Amino acid sequence: MFWRGVWGYLPANIVQGVVGFLAIVLFTRLLSAEEFGRYALAFSVMTLAHVAVFSWLEAAMARFWAAQSPGAETWGHFASLYRTAFVLSAVFLVIAGVAVWLFPVDPLFKLALAAGLAGAPARCLVKLGQERFRAAGEVGKAAGLDMAVAIGGLVIGVGFALIGAGGAAPLLGLGLAPLAALPFVLPGEMKQARGGAFEPQRVRAYALYGYPIAASLALTVVLSSTDRFLLALFMDEAAVGAYHASYSIANRTLDVLFLWLGSAGQPALVMALERGGLERLKDAAREQLSTFLLIGLPAAAGVALVARPLAELLIGEELRAAATGVTPWIALSALLFGLTAYYFGQAFTLGKKTKQLLVAMVIPAGANVILNLILVPRFGLMGAAWATAASFGLGLIATMMIGRKVVALPIPWESLIRCSVATAIMALVVSRLPPLGGFPELVLDASVGGIVYAAAALTLNAAGVRDVAKRLLTQFRARGAAA
Repeated sequence: MFWRGVWGYLPANIVQGVVGFLAIVLFTRLLSAEEFGRYALAFSVMTLAHVAVFSWLEAAMARFWAAQSPGAETWGHFASLYRTAFVLSAVFLVIAGVAVWLFPVDPLFKLALAAGLAGAPARCLVKLGQERFRAAGEVGKAAGLDMAVAIGGLVIGVGFALIGAGGAAPLLGLGLAPLAALPFVLPGEMKQARGGAFEPQRVRAYALYGYPIAASLALTVVLSSTDRFLLALFMDEAAVGAYHASYSIANRTLDVLFLWLGSAGQPALVMALERGGLERLKDAAREQLSTFLLIGLPAAAGVALVARPLAELLIGEELRAAATGVTPWIALSALLFGLTAYYFGQAFTLGKKTKQLLVAMVIPAGANVILNLILVPRFGLMGAAWATAASFGLGLIATMMIGRKVVALPIPWESLIRCSVATAIMALVVSRLPPLGGFPELVLDASVGGIVYAAAALTLNAAGVRDVAKRLLTQFRARGAAA
């Protein structure tokens, strides 16, 4: 199930990566530094609000679908989740509207904030459908929905930017794209709930499971957004825009990779545990982390190595210089977060001990606030980047230590060592290449780095990649002979 999902979700994640980079290229040029900073702040508020209100429902759909028996149990599962989502959406829109109206900020920021918050219910309903597709192994549907919403959001956002919507433009795209997708998703999902009724006890159980996850996600948002608010406080919105642009480059690259693997990995781990027990889970988990390391380590190092030409290519001139120095630290942060969220953090959801996940995330979130208060006034953008990397490092350690008491997910040390050596060889070679600047340097570094890493990984058999290559080659030859 894992590898079927890995290959099935690949097109969607390629699209996500391209859309993410295009968003940086276009919005850092269509919006001023202040408008881009305003969008970054409103995006953080929007994300926190969505997590606080809706994410527990999405987590419950992802975790409990596989455990339902066909018939009454499945109907009750869908009816309870969707009816709760509708009620929460109505209440959320009223409260968010009043809050934005009363919030004492400038009208342009209010517009951006309203655009982001208004789209949250539609995003939740689409996300519920997508999580069900993933849990059921319907890779094509989940990937197709993901691609449609991503592309639609970018096109709509750029359209609003061209007509002068300012910092609200990207957020209007993020809200209207899932709204447009709802007619294609919701009717089919609601059919699953027709024979069921709202079950308060079921919802209570889902809330007890999902709210700690939502709270831990909220703390993750704090980890990734405290720096922006403090930069706005101690510096200005232009500084926020520069930081968010560099953060988006590095974080988006790594997040797309981990989300790609995690989209396939989390349902596979749940299925392995539910239907094969702890031993099958450990086998599946060991394979997944090896794959994460094989791809994630060189990706993080690569983003750090090409920070300058990548910024020259993707980021508008007004924000470019500040972004270059921050990017390597954000690449490290993204790697640490990916390992935490998409692997070691799964121990709590698999063991249904999500309250302990909340405990694990309190540590880095608190450290992040303290470190930002200390470092941002003195070091500005670099201080924020250092605080973020240190906090995510603490988060990884805390999650590993606490999670082992719930479900001891294995660490394939041999894969870690071999992938690290291959990455170090790649970094050494790329660092010696001439600084051509811009697109030529980016192409040279990426091409040489990819070839060197592939050669080193195959030579070292990092994460068993040589064995996999031999197996695929044997299968290919066998099919050729049969034809």
